[in-house]
Amino acid sequence: MSALADQHILLFLVQMAVILAAARGLGELFRRWNQPAVTAELLVGVLLGPTVFGRLAPGLHEALFPPDILQKAMLETVAWIGVFFLMLDTGLEIDFSLAWRQRGNALAIALSDTLLPLLLLFLPIWFLLPDAWLPQPGQRLAFALFMATVMTISAMPVAARNLRDLRLLKTDLGLLTLSALAVKDILGWILFSVILALFSTPHFSPARLSLVCAATVGFAALVLSVGRTASTRIFDAVRARRCPEPATSLTIALLLGFVFGAFSQRLGIHALFGFFLAGVMAGEAKSLSEDTRRVIAQLLYSLFVPLFFVNIGLNIDFFSNFRLLPVAAVTLVGIAARYAGAAAGLALTDVPRPDRPLIAIAHTPGGMMEIVMALLALEAGLVTRPTFVAIVFAAVFSSLVAGPWLQRALARRRTATPRHLLDAAVLLPDLPASTRDDALSAIAAALHRRHHSADPALPGPDRLAALALEREQAFGTALGSGVAIPHVRIEGLRAPLLAVARHAAGLDWNAPDAAPVRHVFFLLSPRGAEDIHVQILARIARAMSAPGATARLNSLPPGDPAAYRTALEELFR
Repeated sequence: MSALADQHILLFLVQMAVILAAARGLGELFRRWNQPAVTAELLVGVLLGPTVFGRLAPGLHEALFPPDILQKAMLETVAWIGVFFLMLDTGLEIDFSLAWRQRGNALAIALSDTLLPLLLLFLPIWFLLPDAWLPQPGQRLAFALFMATVMTISAMPVAARNLRDLRLLKTDLGLLTLSALAVKDILGWILFSVILALFSTPHFSPARLSLVCAATVGFAALVLSVGRTASTRIFDAVRARRCPEPATSLTIALLLGFVFGAFSQRLGIHALFGFFLAGVMAGEAKSLSEDTRRVIAQLLYSLFVPLFFVNIGLNIDFFSNFRLLPVAAVTLVGIAARYAGAAAGLALTDVPRPDRPLIAIAHTPGGMMEIVMALLALEAGLVTRPTFVAIVFAAVFSSLVAGPWLQRALARRRTATPRHLLDAAVLLPDLPASTRDDALSAIAAALHRRHHSADPALPGPDRLAALALEREQAFGTALGSGVAIPHVRIEGLRAPLLAVARHAAGLDWNAPDAAPVRHVFFLLSPRGAEDIHVQILARIARAMSAPGATARLNSLPPGDPAAYRTALEELFR
């Protein structure tokens, strides 16, 4: 290999500037269309790579992206750092403690949505797939196992974004969906890591199978048990010493990723699995604030992750490797299998029937994780380039359709608005509280004073505040932009009850944007009225995210409940 020269550095800087400018520019445009940025990043790679740019202007394409080995290695190294960090951030988004608290329903959904699609997909691929689809005739078992696994994987970031767009992320439906996807992600990556470790090396034996399985499961179990406690202590110590944030937490998370990645690679498992587990471990620390997590994600997604997805398009000709039948089969069968798996698991739970289609749909997108798995399989020789292209198209298509599909399913539910609750609502335009817990106690006491005589099922104020606080600790309800929507479902309650409070200075509520919460909507609803519960929460979140909504409430004079009620009625009209 030739030595690094000045022209290598110059061209690398030009490549980085072109790629990042195009990826960020098109990515922002896609965000305005409520589409995932990864679609834009892949499209930039397709446009700049041999698919389009290489066909239209081969000379210019070769000048910007020459076949020089060292030049390609520089870009690919940064791209691989991107995928390592992507896995780290994916792990950070998984709240295993939350999933564990939801383990009854979440585990049933996750196991069903992993095992059922595996069985449904593996057997037809094993027995019916033509040899032309296989990279090598003798790899039918490896190919069948991999394809069955990759077509079951779901994209938790896509599901979270869609639920956030519909203002359902902070509801019980959103909590259960993310909990089930968290368990499914862990199961899926354990299974994929075992398959990749076994079939990417030439020597396969039952002894090696046992060793790889034991190493993978053991490593994951250690991280999810001892690692959770260690992570909490590490980040608590950082917070207690008032170290500069988010720099210190980011450094610790990256160090965990590099150490775990190296360890998993040494075990014979891919380093990506180590980065994923490092993210899960770091994400368990409750002292790692939502704002710090957001800053970490912004850093990774603004620089490293786009380079990875653009680099895919730079190295593969999507036109010459496009085959309609594999694309259609992988796309449609993958979506159907994931939906069926989640629906079957939901049938075994006590999840209300109206919520089941929404949760099942949220499990259908393959997204970024499907693409990452496909790339690893391509490099290991488990799939052909046409199959890889089919998986990429399936991942993108399933991510694009999930949002509209969820919107359509939500529109079919019974409609309910918070406006009809305002007549009996408790209004506190000047909330007397100095902390989140004080605010919940004050609102609970006001609700109890107003409604306890009419509804004996309403718990006492202390119990009501405790239930709300328990819900907050499990899954925070701060939406950002100064709004929080704590909510509790109560057995035997006659009808939904609402309290609306305003705090002049704002309260620390661990919001995703770190903004203090000034407007609190506290909803109580009967168990069994999940349709109404979800609709009201979504309508509140949608109304408060409208331009000028919070400013209108902030501008009201203090101590005027009538003006406050009028403003709320206009807001929810």
